[in-house]
Amino acid sequence: MTTAVADRAPVRPHLRSGWGLLALLVLLLVAVALSLMVGSNPLGPSTVIEALRGHGSAEAGYVVHELRIPRTLTGLVVGVALGAAGALIQAFTRNPLADPGILGVNAGAAFAIAVGVAFFGLHSATAFVALAVTGALVVTVAVYLIGSAGRGAADPIRLVLAGVALGALCSGMTTGMTLSDPDAFDQMRSWHAGSLLGRGFELLVPMLPVVVAALLVAFLLAPGLNALALGEDVARAQGANIRLIRGGAVAAVTVLAAIATALAGPISFVGLMVPHVARWVFGVDQRAILTGSVLLAPVIVLCSDVLGRVLIAPAEIPVGIVTALVGAPVLIALVRRRRASAL
Repeated sequence: MTTAVADRAPVRPHLRSGWGLLALLVLLLVAVALSLMVGSNPLGPSTVIEALRGHGSAEAGYVVHELRIPRTLTGLVVGVALGAAGALIQAFTRNPLADPGILGVNAGAAFAIAVGVAFFGLHSATAFVALAVTGALVVTVAVYLIGSAGRGAADPIRLVLAGVALGALCSGMTTGMTLSDPDAFDQMRSWHAGSLLGRGFELLVPMLPVVVAALLVAFLLAPGLNALALGEDVARAQGANIRLIRGGAVAAVTVLAAIATALAGPISFVGLMVPHVARWVFGVDQRAILTGSVLLAPVIVLCSDVLGRVLIAPAEIPVGIVTALVGAPVLIALVRRRRASAL
């Protein structure tokens, strides 16, 4: 009897992970369906299906194809990017309270947009995306250079300190420019709240190959991050290239967080909260945590967007505000669980 129990015991985590992945896939399908149906013009399931097939009324076809499909796909991409970036940054820094913005990504994106608005008069969504990606990349490169200056290679603590310092500097300058001309920055305030409204394929399609490439890098780094979690000496003994893992993790986090911020604005708590849930469900294997985060984060983003459409209908609450309202109490509950918060 003891032998039989011992033989079955190792299977349980795999069963739990399998059921967890299945549950996340079902939740993701439900979130996509709700995103297509719910809004100021609610549509029934049969109406949405007919519109997807090219039948039904012209009004329903317009709402589904021109408004909700681009918005839903944007929410999926933003959620995937934030989930992967959050899992990577927590594994890389070995800090359960780290989020993608800790490297100054959000602040760099906002500062670049503020410069574009103040000095070049740029106001289009396409310009905002280009400026946000550029600003995030420039600030992260500066963070890495500052964190690696002096003796020794860049380590997570120095990178985090450099990111917080540069992020605060960029945020201060952005606030100063915004207050100097509130009318000019009216559209930027909408972006800064975090929203999926009005995002189309012209913004999303160019970003997809970059997101896929960054995700591939993230999954390739996962075994090395598992080794790094045991300590640098153990990781080196296992043949892990510490510098390559750190550089690749910083690059992937920057690209993923920059694209998510560029498309939807700074959305808080998703990259911070989702890896905790994945770690609680799937354990400490970074490959499983990354997979769970990539599936769960878009569920959170899409459901928050749907909730924002109905809370004060026919007006909307930006998704970034809803994620903050939902994420704060959930995160507090999660971090109180030692298993979820430990790295």
